[in-house]
Amino acid sequence: MHQNGAPVPTIHADAPPGAGDLLRAYRAGAFFLSTPDGVLLAGNLGAPLTTVAAARVALTRGATVVGAIPFDPAAPARLAVAGTVRRAAPWHRRAGRGTPLAARSWTWRDADPDVFRDAVTTALSRMDGTGLRKVVLSRVRELTASQPVDERDLLTALADRDPFGYIFAAPLDGRTLLGASPELLVSRRGTVVLANPLAGSAPRDRDPVRDGRNATALLSSAKDRREHELVVTAVADGLSPLCRRVAVPAPELLPTRTMWHLSTRITAEVPDDVSAIELATALHPTPAVCGDPTPDARVLIDELEPFDRGFYTGIAGWTDATGDGDWVVAIRCGEVAGSSLRVYAGAGIVPGSTPDAELAETAAKFRTFLSALGIEEDG
Repeated sequence: MHQNGAPVPTIHADAPPGAGDLLRAYRAGAFFLSTPDGVLLAGNLGAPLTTVAAARVALTRGATVVGAIPFDPAAPARLAVAGTVRRAAPWHRRAGRGTPLAARSWTWRDADPDVFRDAVTTALSRMDGTGLRKVVLSRVRELTASQPVDERDLLTALADRDPFGYIFAAPLDGRTLLGASPELLVSRRGTVVLANPLAGSAPRDRDPVRDGRNATALLSSAKDRREHELVVTAVADGLSPLCRRVAVPAPELLPTRTMWHLSTRITAEVPDDVSAIELATALHPTPAVCGDPTPDARVLIDELEPFDRGFYTGIAGWTDATGDGDWVVAIRCGEVAGSSLRVYAGAGIVPGSTPDAELAETAAKFRTFLSALGIEEDG
């Protein structure tokens, strides 16, 4: 069926599927996103849409658009019109250790940690006496498995560990972006908008007493609260031209399996003619993944990071013809192609950061993905 020349996605109207049903139905080449509010599986994807402008045209024709936008908003996107869309209620189970991928051996190549430490030192020196207040620097790890990685098994392992996180899979060119992000960039339901920026982190600890101390220290850390405020202010300022009644509460602690985060749930009201993808692109990239001011941070990232981020720290999500949708920040993620994986982790560098502490933070963030692969080590 077509509407105004564009395919209208088939909405399955049988007995409502569960979240697990949609996860089991996932196949490579589809789009999957699980959030605390529900699960969406989109299949039969059309030809890639490489610009947000093309996606907006498709939305006006009744389509649902899914996919990913890279860290560099000027680079080609990987969006598509969904031919089928299935939805389910959110997970209703407790997180567990989960089952990692079927037993296999791994080899990997990791950049020298001193390269990252040196980059942090350089970034801190650039902040001294300048207007640069924050820059996010990242590490990458290249892994090779003894056999091809089953994407559905990897998604299942990620979801088992954090069923209330943002578990996503988005097809790219010859590979798939998969992850378990803790961070919602923006969600729109009717006139209600929610953004949930995260900045300021501390590792979890298996010992409950030390874990509690880590959480308390994060909440009282002046350095982390300054970093968090930069991001919250940028998101609120980005929403204000498009929304009404932007409300910014005090920050809270958000736990994931491997990290504590400072979190602020910003709400707003939006007119009917402003869609979720327009809100998302107005905010992306936030200082949570880039820095502040954004242009200066981007220049320094290009200088200091010895790899192209591509879709890491980009955004993944969907928007339908009503303008509703969810867009999450593509962190705690990796790119899968056969038996090869590229896994990423980053940390926000602000005055008061130290190279060793930021290196330890990236190691803790690597664990989200590595533990799903059955690799239990310090990252």
